[in-house]
Amino acid sequence: MSEKKLYSVTALFNTPDEISKAAEVITNEGYKNFDVNTPYPVHGLSSKMKLKPSTLGYFALALGLSGATIALLFMYWTMSIDYPMIIGGKPFFALPAFIPVTFEVTVLLASVGTVLVMLFLFFKLPNNSHPLHDTEYMKKVSNDKFGISIEAKDPKFNLEQIKELFASLGAEKIEEIYYDEEEINHKNKIFEPKFIAFLFVVAIVVAGGTYFTLNKLLYMSPFNFMLDQHRVDPQAKETIFQDGFGMRPPVEGTVARGFMPYLYQEDPEKAGMLLSNPLMATEENLKLGQNKYNTFCSPCHGYFGKGDSRLNGQFPNPPSLQSEKLIQWQDGRIYHVIQVGQNIMPSYAKQLTEKEKWAIVLYIRALQRALNAKEEDLK
Repeated sequence: MSEKKLYSVTALFNTPDEISKAAEVITNEGYKNFDVNTPYPVHGLSSKMKLKPSTLGYFALALGLSGATIALLFMYWTMSIDYPMIIGGKPFFALPAFIPVTFEVTVLLASVGTVLVMLFLFFKLPNNSHPLHDTEYMKKVSNDKFGISIEAKDPKFNLEQIKELFASLGAEKIEEIYYDEEEINHKNKIFEPKFIAFLFVVAIVVAGGTYFTLNKLLYMSPFNFMLDQHRVDPQAKETIFQDGFGMRPPVEGTVARGFMPYLYQEDPEKAGMLLSNPLMATEENLKLGQNKYNTFCSPCHGYFGKGDSRLNGQFPNPPSLQSEKLIQWQDGRIYHVIQVGQNIMPSYAKQLTEKEKWAIVLYIRALQRALNAKEEDLK
């Protein structure tokens, strides 16, 4: 029979004061590989043991920074390189809009990663064998006693000297703890076939249960009661109508409540003659026009209306708003282009209110006046 391998020497004490004093003495004696076990937290014990801060925090920091970096680089690559989009004059890399996603990925990777590091690196899961498990010592310190365990791998370890030290400190019981065969022969069980098979079974059960719940169970009674409702879904087939379509076109000649149709959809010249700007050139209206122009118009027309697009040649550059032709246009004609669109310029009828469109017209006039000032304007 093989000789048992010593793991540590343990000692039991009766009060928090005794364990605090014992921990302080053992620390001052120069022992490094020891631990204190108590049934509840004892205030000041960590300082008596001169414990260093846990390195787990460094893993959490590294994982959190990794999550933030991955999120930012992925969004940068997506929005600026792979599929760049300019929406309302926003830059390719709109950092404020990316902060919520970056925060969530940072917290997710840091929290989940820290737990995994703690379980598999610090606690060496799935190897849950430990010499102190199922010992009388562990049963006592989990109930009403306080204990210290000095490991045999400590550089100063000497069995007889440690027993004498514990006895001098008033230990109630001193015990030698040995490794069991499983602990000696199985240092790490992560790659054991049984554990890998267990993970595989868990993955199959979780995946199968999720698939069944989301694709089958929710469509069975009574879970489908809210799903099967007497209504017509958008873009769904419906047999009650002769053409089979569930969505119906508006009744011809009717107008939706609160909606005023644009009367000059196909007649820009008539719009120029009959429409006039209802807004005065006040500071408030010009400020509104500048704000909306910079958001919706400047990406193509430039901040001064010169047609100097910021889209880097992705689209044909638009005509300058400072040309003689555009200067001679009536306000209603410019409004019509904003309302309906022209050439590759889309309609902004849904993005802008009527007041905002007229405010943009005011601001365009201000730009034209500023860049084509006459002598009397300078007086």
